Amino acid sequence: MLQEALDLRAEADELHALLRTLGDADWERPTAFQRWTPWDVVAHLHFFDQASLRALEGREAFAAERDALMAAIRAGRTNAEIARDRFGKLSPRELVAAWHGACLGLADRLGASDPGRRLPWYGPDMGVRMFTTARLMETWAHGQEIYDLMRVARRPTDRLRHIATIGVKTFGWTFANRGLAAPPAPPYVRLTAPSSAVWEWNDPAADSRVTGDALDFCQVVTQVRNVADTRLEVVGAAATRWMAIAQCFAGGPADPPKPGERAWQ
Repeated sequence: MLQEALDLRAEADELHALLRTLGDADWERPTAFQRWTPWDVVAHLHFFDQASLRALEGREAFAAERDALMAAIRAGRTNAEIARDRFGKLSPRELVAAWHGACLGLADRLGASDPGRRLPWYGPDMGVRMFTTARLMETWAHGQEIYDLMRVARRPTDRLRHIATIGVKTFGWTFANRGLAAPPAPPYVRLTAPSSAVWEWNDPAADSRVTGDALDFCQVVTQVRNVADTRLEVVGAAATRWMAIAQCFAGGPADPPKPGERAWQ
């Protein structure tokens, strides 16, 4: 099985363990992300895990899912409203069970897939490895909203390497998504993993680099934290421009939280 799929399972299990600690009132408390509640967060993850299963079924099955979502968005429905339209009858306990089971099933199917296969998505097609990494990234990033709400410190793991990798690979996408020209060369990225291993990308450059803790970098590229609320060392114009707007997820341009907005630890 693909390591990315095993790590997606582990990420889902970790979030599931946190969700089981929530009290009844916690499920309707607003998080710092668009005032989504934990119920909204889990419903959003479940919605796109189901869409991922349609992508595995084939282009025709996914096209129907995609077209329905696009029609709802054109009608003015938000992502949270679309998920509530589909899962609104589920209690928190029912929703968590449905999401967790579907996510583990998705991980198993992705893990058993041909790594060379390409899957349709809302943007460009993705290879199975990157597709699986994207689901892991979404699970981790949206899960952080609930960790923050509950004031629970999260123990980082080396699964962050997948998120850091997608963060580095979407350097050009960050700018293109905003209609901006990307700097001619991506900065050197050197991160210290939770295990103390060192992860590096791109050519070393003293005057264009992002260095520091892998957790901080992953929080910035997923827009969980503003770069000003991390200990990353950002040097050079290209690196500074990138870290100010970094976005490793699909969809229209999104702005990171303001400094101090989501930094409680």
